[in-house]
Amino acid sequence: MKAWMEQYFRFRELGTNWRTEVLAGATTFLTMAYIVFVNPAVLAAAGMPPQAVMAATCFCAALGSILMGLLGRYPIALAPGMGINAYFAYTVVKGMGVPWQTALGAVFLSGVLFLALTAARIQQRIIAAVPVELHASVAAGIGLFLALIGLRNAGIVVPNPESTVALGNLREPNTLLALAGLLLIAALTTWGVRAAMLLGILATTALGALFGLARWHPQPLDWRQMTAAAARLDLRAALDVGLLEIIFVFYFVILFDNVGTLIGVAKRAGLLEPGDRLPRAGALLGVAGTATLAGALTGTSPVVCYIESAAGVSAGGRTGLTAVVTGLLFVIALLAAPLAGVIPAAATAPALIVVGSLMVGAVAEIRWSDPLVAMPAFLTMITIPLTSSIANGIAIGFIAFAALKTLRGRWREVHWLVYLLAGLCVLRFAYLSGAH
Repeated sequence: MKAWMEQYFRFRELGTNWRTEVLAGATTFLTMAYIVFVNPAVLAAAGMPPQAVMAATCFCAALGSILMGLLGRYPIALAPGMGINAYFAYTVVKGMGVPWQTALGAVFLSGVLFLALTAARIQQRIIAAVPVELHASVAAGIGLFLALIGLRNAGIVVPNPESTVALGNLREPNTLLALAGLLLIAALTTWGVRAAMLLGILATTALGALFGLARWHPQPLDWRQMTAAAARLDLRAALDVGLLEIIFVFYFVILFDNVGTLIGVAKRAGLLEPGDRLPRAGALLGVAGTATLAGALTGTSPVVCYIESAAGVSAGGRTGLTAVVTGLLFVIALLAAPLAGVIPAAATAPALIVVGSLMVGAVAEIRWSDPLVAMPAFLTMITIPLTSSIANGIAIGFIAFAALKTLRGRWREVHWLVYLLAGLCVLRFAYLSGAH
């Protein structure tokens, strides 16, 4: 069995061994384990039960990572995506008043769409049609959106009717706790500690408990609480025409997140073929789509490939065994479900800010010297946090890119799919204007 697995995962060809792969899998888990605590905190804003979300988070991360390892044979782990979970909670549920059960139905339908387009091999056409700069600006905009949510949850930034936002009361105990957590996570990150965010969240929670800002009432594992969000999705309500936009946003963010991470991590691992071609791309995207379906069924937002997988690659991980080990560790993490309600917002808010800062690094991929791509990218990036809507950012980016290329007389350089998407976005804004 051992020899067969070594042959299946191509140990000799990729120059790796069991010890290296197991350590790499553990490294990846430590760098992304913060999602076990942060995702329930974010989705709790949508009224979802934290313990159930934590269980769903662990289950989907385990399933997606193990499938990626066994079927895709890549050292890439999956979990509910950051940014898209905030869109789910703050824009769709709180902002638009959509019940979280209906939002889960929209997540499921976006996963079905993702799998259907993967099977039809249309994904690659869409990827090729959308400019790299728009991919990067969406990622950066989501990072700013996450950071703003983190700053508000920490009390560092507060709403202000005259200036939109203002500085909060930095002497408030929870805000001071969040600032201490932010400083700790930032310091650990600069020191290169793999589990910086996880350790920061736990240490901030312990500090909060010491000063009476976090209280833990030990509870045994309760299967009913852990499955309280499972099979609660409302597909009938999600099929309403008014929710097509939400499904569209979920789909595009899943696509952008997965493709960017898959190519980036595979390139670092030396697994790309000539021309930056991704071997077994269909299987990889199929796993991502399947994980999102599982997320909707168990009770969490869309599941995507994690860029933190690069930490495991840096530790020597080269095969799918790395992802399998990460997935198995997420199974063990299910035992932490009773902790879901203990972690205070002051402990998770710093993680949102740090993740946001890392995502904004995508701006380096934008050619700022070329206004034809710089302006649409900037509008996309800034619109997402200021309107609390990834949909608005994507729509304005497509419209601006297509319009500027046309006005400059370079319309032939734009794929027809981009014009189609831009046209749909114009109709969307016209519909929204007429609805008010």
